[in-house]
Amino acid sequence: MKVALVGLMQSGKSTILSAISGKPVSPEMMNIHEEVVPVPDERLDWLTELYKPKKTVPGTIDCLDLPGMSFADDSGRAAARRLFDQVRTVDMLVLVVGAYRGSDAASELSELKTEFLLADLELVTTRIERLEKQVHKPSKTQAKDKAELALQLKLQEALENEKPASTVIKTDEDYALVKSLGFLTLKPLMVVMNVSEDDLGKEFDLSEVAGEDMEVVAMCAVVESEIAQLDDESKAEFMADYGIEEPAAHKFVQSCYSTLGLISFLTVGPDEVRAWPIEKGTTALDAAGKIHSDIKRGFIRAETIAYEDLKELGSEKECKAKGKARLEGKNYVVQDGDIINFRFNV
Repeated sequence: MKVALVGLMQSGKSTILSAISGKPVSPEMMNIHEEVVPVPDERLDWLTELYKPKKTVPGTIDCLDLPGMSFADDSGRAAARRLFDQVRTVDMLVLVVGAYRGSDAASELSELKTEFLLADLELVTTRIERLEKQVHKPSKTQAKDKAELALQLKLQEALENEKPASTVIKTDEDYALVKSLGFLTLKPLMVVMNVSEDDLGKEFDLSEVAGEDMEVVAMCAVVESEIAQLDDESKAEFMADYGIEEPAAHKFVQSCYSTLGLISFLTVGPDEVRAWPIEKGTTALDAAGKIHSDIKRGFIRAETIAYEDLKELGSEKECKAKGKARLEGKNYVVQDGDIINFRFNV
């Protein structure tokens, strides 16, 4: 999973990345900075104690920190467009907005969303011009080009009316036609509000700009970055002093997973304990393919135990004795925390 942190200058993006990665703020402020952030998961900690594996592998989020943007003039907008083009392949966008020292979080969020609309509109306009030339030339892709042109014209109308591409792209067929373009307004969005120390715990309402369904996480970047550099004991004391219930990385990852509709299944053994992120609704057959294509191709069954059952009973042997170990077929929908051993034959 790859996410991009986007925000205006001085919004606190780099400090947020430091807080969730535990790494110092990068001095490379003029370039896209990348950190791979492990996904905190207490289940992995417990399973590691139980199985004593040679290694434990958490899920990860690949976070890209874009340089701060300014849309005050044409030069700033042109620089932002170039950055947008570099992150059109990410899975989601995290919009970092300031809510401290007089910063207007709602205005910053509105400005970012408007620039996404404009960037996508430029892309659509260019694509329409190209397609209008192509559709009149007999070719193997003529029918597909005509279908895409009709869709792009709908997108143009929506974007001109300040509606995102997601209001137009509703089917898998439509998505397949435009997937390669990486529309920004088609991507899942999440908001991180960078608040001051004094406003920790304060309720903020961005629903008028963000919408009711968008995940909004509030954190103090400076405080959270300092916490991330401490040992576990000092972290607990520091968090208690500020009334922070969980570290920034936990809140950030949980919101990313929620926004993208992700869960994790787990594999265990003496060699490795690992978390595998998948989309909600993934079948056992497709989950097997996340591990290796051979396992999917030769799928026989999925030996499954719920994490909570294993934790309660203490061992796989007890789970089997109590009827908590199940044999699931290829169409079984994997649940969050399922511990799976795939049986296969190739």
